[in-house]
Amino acid sequence: MQAIAERTVACRTDDQRWLVETRAIVADLLRPNAAVYWIDLVATLAVGYPALVLYSQMSGVTWQRGLCYVLAVVSLFRAGSFMHELAHLGRGELRSFHWGWNLLFGVPFLMPSFFYLSHLGHHNTHYFGTREDGEYLPLASGSFGTWLEFLIQVPLMPVGIMTRFLLSPLTFLHPKLRRWVLEHASSFVINFRARRPLPRFAPTTEWAVLELACSAMIWSLLLGTILDWPMLVHLGPVLLVVFGILALNYLRTLVAHRYLSVGGEMTLLEQLGDSINIEGRTLLTELAFPVGLRYHALHHLFPSIPYHNLGIAHRRLMARLPADSPYRRSVFPSTWAAIKCLGTDFCVARKSRAQGRLDGVGIWERQ
Repeated sequence: MQAIAERTVACRTDDQRWLVETRAIVADLLRPNAAVYWIDLVATLAVGYPALVLYSQMSGVTWQRGLCYVLAVVSLFRAGSFMHELAHLGRGELRSFHWGWNLLFGVPFLMPSFFYLSHLGHHNTHYFGTREDGEYLPLASGSFGTWLEFLIQVPLMPVGIMTRFLLSPLTFLHPKLRRWVLEHASSFVINFRARRPLPRFAPTTEWAVLELACSAMIWSLLLGTILDWPMLVHLGPVLLVVFGILALNYLRTLVAHRYLSVGGEMTLLEQLGDSINIEGRTLLTELAFPVGLRYHALHHLFPSIPYHNLGIAHRRLMARLPADSPYRRSVFPSTWAAIKCLGTDFCVARKSRAQGRLDGVGIWERQ
């Protein structure tokens, strides 16, 4: 046991040394540019919202309506992806953008920014890839049940979110109920075993304002649709757009990692090896990985780099790191190549599981 502990400490020391040397290459790229954030968001919504309104007002199956649907899904998915950036901004950093995003997109689409603060646990070396990581499932472990758990969330997620905010006023009836809801039903995750501990100095008043605004939004949309009030959009078309957005997001989530972990803690280099960068610029990659999300391995190395600098950082690292650098092994030429790799890992694990040679598989089920 002592030898294992010493080896683990040595690995982490090597990881830290490599990280410091690599960080020096991108140290000047950590400051977010507020103008870039605002221009990108406003331009994106200037396409997404008119497309959603036009799609909602049209009827039947026409190419014009189909085009509006695609534009709405792609644009609003990009706007929603800024939630990831907000989770990594420092306390007090770009506060006007934080509230602007919530007002312009987060509240209308029932995505208050505090629902994604659990994402920070995904970057914690003690949680990544474990049972407590809300954004990780052992998809490469050879278990079809894990895949079913992942895929079934696409049709069920909108219903769950709507129900959550329709019932929001009831969560304030008792402090213990409120705390339970914040810890167990206020995070966007794919692993529902994970629990988000409530931070000691959490801005619960700010969260309550955002949540009640979301509740008012869904109640207005639901009643307006049922009572046929004159409205720009109705619940049915909005839900279809939301399904499209979720499909893109789950594709993006699927290709973010190789999902090789079976529950134990991983070193920094092991986490890098489990994460993926998509280098190719195909149409699918551009649509499914907006706001720098195709540089996910790079993001795990340096979560503080804003999305508009990730491309620059990636090109620098590829130019300056040696040919045998572990960073290069995280790079895939296309989205399909990354999906194919995940499929290969799954088939290998499935075969090993059948032969009883896959150590650790099933740890999530046993716990």
